[in-house]
Amino acid sequence: MTQSQFDACNRRIDYLRVSVTDRCNLRCRYCMPEEGVPSIGHERVLRLEEIARLVGIGVGAGIRHVRLTGGEPLVRKGVVDLVRLIRAMPGIESISMTTNGVALAGMANALAEAGLDRVNISLDSLRPERYRSITRIGNLADALAGIEAARAAGLAPVKINMVVMRDVNADEVVDYALRTLAEPWHVRFIEYMPLGDGEEDARAEYVPSHLIRARIEEALGSLLSADVTGAGPARNWRLPKAQGTIGFISAVSEHFCSSCNRMRLSSDGKLVPCLFSDAEFDLRGPLRDGADDAALAAIWRDALAHKPARHHLDEALTTTHHRMSWIGG
Repeated sequence: MTQSQFDACNRRIDYLRVSVTDRCNLRCRYCMPEEGVPSIGHERVLRLEEIARLVGIGVGAGIRHVRLTGGEPLVRKGVVDLVRLIRAMPGIESISMTTNGVALAGMANALAEAGLDRVNISLDSLRPERYRSITRIGNLADALAGIEAARAAGLAPVKINMVVMRDVNADEVVDYALRTLAEPWHVRFIEYMPLGDGEEDARAEYVPSHLIRARIEEALGSLLSADVTGAGPARNWRLPKAQGTIGFISAVSEHFCSSCNRMRLSSDGKLVPCLFSDAEFDLRGPLRDGADDAALAAIWRDALAHKPARHHLDEALTTTHHRMSWIGG
């Protein structure tokens, strides 16, 4: 029987985001430079059985919800097998994945059969040329095919993540909202967050959620409160009679630190208590040196004890050395 764990701020920590690879088949402008980022090296990346063992340590510490991320998780060989391993763990209530969706059409059924519950698909423009510009090499049709395949496979609700950037794609927020009327699109507008080398872009292109919402309501009318399945931080709304919903992830302007329920495991085996903190706790080293589960659980508890009360992005757009491709957002 798993035991719930609380941090020093009495927040129940039951959600683990697992980056299964630092590699990606796109080069999104807010995530990495056009030439990509140097690989952390095959020998440093956790093996699937190592990921499964560390997730099991988390389950023993009260983790109930696991989200697989990257880089792009679908480029990791064996990711379907990893889903199956995690699904078999007593105590796991949900397994989800954040993906760019471009390889999802050919994998959605296998993932669903292995036990994946739902997907979040990153989609930062509905315009083919702009989508290619933002992703640098992506094809919008591939991502849209991934959305349809996920829906057909029952990976619902399918959530669509849009990072809103001033003078880049902010003029499309009403178009996204309109898609929720006729289709079961669960759109989530995400504030541009400063990570890695992106601080200057974040300052120039950051759009607060209240302005996004105001633009939608001015065009389409008042939003109504809505509930959406998941353990994430979005505040969810819907348009009257809409099939889908509209969510806002306001990490900068309206931080949700007081209710944060998550830890992060990087692809090279670091346990990270906060996305916006440089603190990280090595699990790969002790694991490969032969540490038993009790020793690994002690490192987990130490990381939990160092989870900060909050970030300070609303005071200044400061950044950390963490890259989105390394930690998975």
